[in-house]
Amino acid sequence: MSIPSRFIALVAACLLCNVAAADTAAKKADAPPKKTAVTGPGVRLYALDCGRLEFKDMGFFADTGEYDGTPGKLTASCYVIKHAKGVLVWDTGLGDKIAEMPQGLDLFGGLMHESVPVTLVAQLKEIGLAPADVTYVAFSHLHGDHAGNANLFGASTWILNSKEIAWATATPPPLGVDPALFSGYKTAKTQMIDGDLDVFGDGSVKILKAPGHTPGHAVLEVKLNKAGVVILSGDLYHVHESRTFQRVPTFNDSRADTLASMARIEKIVKNTHARFVIQHNEEDFKALPKFPAYLD
Repeated sequence: MSIPSRFIALVAACLLCNVAAADTAAKKADAPPKKTAVTGPGVRLYALDCGRLEFKDMGFFADTGEYDGTPGKLTASCYVIKHAKGVLVWDTGLGDKIAEMPQGLDLFGGLMHESVPVTLVAQLKEIGLAPADVTYVAFSHLHGDHAGNANLFGASTWILNSKEIAWATATPPPLGVDPALFSGYKTAKTQMIDGDLDVFGDGSVKILKAPGHTPGHAVLEVKLNKAGVVILSGDLYHVHESRTFQRVPTFNDSRADTLASMARIEKIVKNTHARFVIQHNEEDFKALPKFPAYLD
């Protein structure tokens, strides 16, 4: 009995469909899983005003002379990250004691002027926190304008880079460092790190190693559900022109490490499409939600 040609064609078509389906399934099995953004549930990022810095001469912010003889102003900003597993304070700004000085504080024979319009403690209170409620305190580095209020957080776990604390407690202290400002680490609970750290263990808040400005300098990467990735850059740069032209301050610990850190962090910014915040830049600070508003 002969088999109808239409039946043969139908069977052949079905076999081809099965082969195509099997091939597609194999390709799907071999394909790498799709990457999804890792964000912490309910993570909030607050930007706090932790002081102002004024300079008669910004020359030492570039070792190639571009700022010589130019006056300038910088913002000292602090950050609070609220997470389901706790609260992180990133940098602590100038000391609240300066807020008690109506005229501010002159340093280096008047070449530098510091002022604090509102205390860190008052700002924490505005979002329902006291220093004792802070789970972790961490620093981009330990210069006085980033560690001025460190000792408020004696009940917190201090996340410290081991190279940074060794450098900052040397005798005599490095320029711009006052060990008395962060002496609380001696009695507080500490977590020593040498490289990157996933603070809450879910990828939403990471301290990223970026030495050069100081031996243990770091930046903070925060992944938010709505706002995406935000990089808080410590003192990787101080002004926008330094980022554009990769200018290195005269007082940085290592020029080579600084340039390597710039390259690494800029690559991360590009790969994550991050919002990059120069912590000392007033324009970047004002572009963030006005405290007590926040990014989430």
